[in-house]
Amino acid sequence: MSGDKPEPVPQAFAGRRWLLPSALIKEFDSDVECPGRPRRTARDWVVDFSAFLLAVFVGLLAADTIRKEDIPAGYAAVDQLIGALCCAAVWLRRRWPFGLAAAMVPVTLVSSTAGGASLVALFTLAVHRPFRYVAWVAGAYAAMTAVFYWFRPDPDLPYGWTLVLAALLTVAVVGWGMLARSKRQLMLSLRDRARRAETEARLRAEQAQRLAREAIAREMHDVLAHRLTLLSVHAGALEFRPDAPREEIARAAGVIRESAHEALQDLREIIGVLRAGEPDDTSRPQPTLAALETLVTESREAGMKVTLDQRVTDPAAVPASVGRTAYRIAQEGLTNARKHAPGTEVTVTVTGAPGEGLSMAVRNPAPEGEVPHVPGSGQGLIGLTERATLTGGRLEHGPGADGGFEVRAWLPWG
Repeated sequence: MSGDKPEPVPQAFAGRRWLLPSALIKEFDSDVECPGRPRRTARDWVVDFSAFLLAVFVGLLAADTIRKEDIPAGYAAVDQLIGALCCAAVWLRRRWPFGLAAAMVPVTLVSSTAGGASLVALFTLAVHRPFRYVAWVAGAYAAMTAVFYWFRPDPDLPYGWTLVLAALLTVAVVGWGMLARSKRQLMLSLRDRARRAETEARLRAEQAQRLAREAIAREMHDVLAHRLTLLSVHAGALEFRPDAPREEIARAAGVIRESAHEALQDLREIIGVLRAGEPDDTSRPQPTLAALETLVTESREAGMKVTLDQRVTDPAAVPASVGRTAYRIAQEGLTNARKHAPGTEVTVTVTGAPGEGLSMAVRNPAPEGEVPHVPGSGQGLIGLTERATLTGGRLEHGPGADGGFEVRAWLPWG
């Protein structure tokens, strides 16, 4: 539909992409469809080139120590060739971190010049994979290193010190990689937390808007339904009794005019609340329990038979919120009786005292004959039930023993 709001399209990460690794940016852009592997950023190129230079530098140092070893020249050449290939393979470390690190394990058993490339591969594995993979590969490295230096001992260091230094270097590389991985995971968790906070804030705003609309809809129903039913009753009387005396026609027209004026005033107040966001101090006072007699009088003037039994010890002491809720319950009960049981006598009973609460009931007997169904029935009672619950009371409604209808409510009065 043209009036529907378009759903927000996920946006790619718009920060300084060149300062972050491509794997992290891929996680940031996980909501955006990006086919293929992420391209290297400027930071990736700098880090990869530095790692390549480090592997070459360590390989050259190892090649210099080969001259001091008593090994055949052909074996030394093979060692250096394998080391060169491993240094070149460093450029593949981002694509296959575990595969490269696993392939370096047997290489360290035959080539000392591949030591730098092996450390770079182990570091990459610690950055990109969980610890369980790192532990297995690092353990295999340690075992192969012990075997390698047993058959090819270092000419300058004892065997024990060589193993200690190799173990410290391996732990340092693994720890550095795990630190980098934890920092990346922290950034991703902060990103996810920020997204969840934005989503929750949007949901809270939507829920607040929905609750405000429901409250306004209930208020409009409670206020306007009574006025409009009065208009309908008197307009129907004028339609079906065009030969009525002039006094009755004038009285009915006056009631119609007054009800229309009151309905417009109420509607203007509700629209004012929508525009201003809060009630205006100059608006008309809200009805309370003291206005219940006026409500009954209006219903009697409309032709209803209404009996009011009000036995409240101190009506002026009733809290404003409780009195307003009681007024709306009586108003909705009279409106429903006028629509669903026309011509019957309605009894409104209100009793209560401070500390006991305010009890009220609106009863009407079953109507005589068939009454046309009114669409939307029951919505007002649902709103009143919620209104009574919010004030700490309760409201029940249903058919009575005589086949009529009854609305019973209890509201707290401390």
